Amino acid sequence: MVDLDHLRQILDLVKEHGLLEFEIEQDGLRLRLRKEPSGAVVEVPAAVPGPSASPAPTAAVTPVVAIVEAGEDLEPEPDVELAVVKSPIVGTFYRSSEPDAAPFVEIGSAVKKGQVLCIIEAMKLMNEIDSDYDGVVASIYVENGHPVQYGERLLAIRTK
Repeated sequence: MVDLDHLRQILDLVKEHGLLEFEIEQDGLRLRLRKEPSGAVVEVPAAVPGPSASPAPTAAVTPVVAIVEAGEDLEPEPDVELAVVKSPIVGTFYRSSEPDAAPFVEIGSAVKKGQVLCIIEAMKLMNEIDSDYDGVVASIYVENGHPVQYGERLLAIRTK
């Protein structure tokens, strides 16, 4: 199992020193981080085969983490970047404008820059969260109607 305190220390050091790329391998676990100079967040597929584990929560740290343990295959996707959309405020996450309405996006939906992805309700105000990227929705991290914190991951968009 991954020691989250150790992982947080590594992420803090990467952030503190402004590193754009970092890689470490220890006890059959390989961790590779990469942050684009433009600020875009990318997940870097690992070259060492192994099962993918959930990214660790990284409050106020922008890189997406790819964690792999030796043993099983992990299929790398060349030239694919994941842009993570994070919550700009504390509130309640909604995937659609009304309870009976269709969600703004689904996993696999093509999105354009400026397109509404979701709504976050804060203090009875509905705040539309727009995409800063063109791409395809790869993941939705929050369930409809659940609370979110500032900086929490909402969605991931595959960009090229």
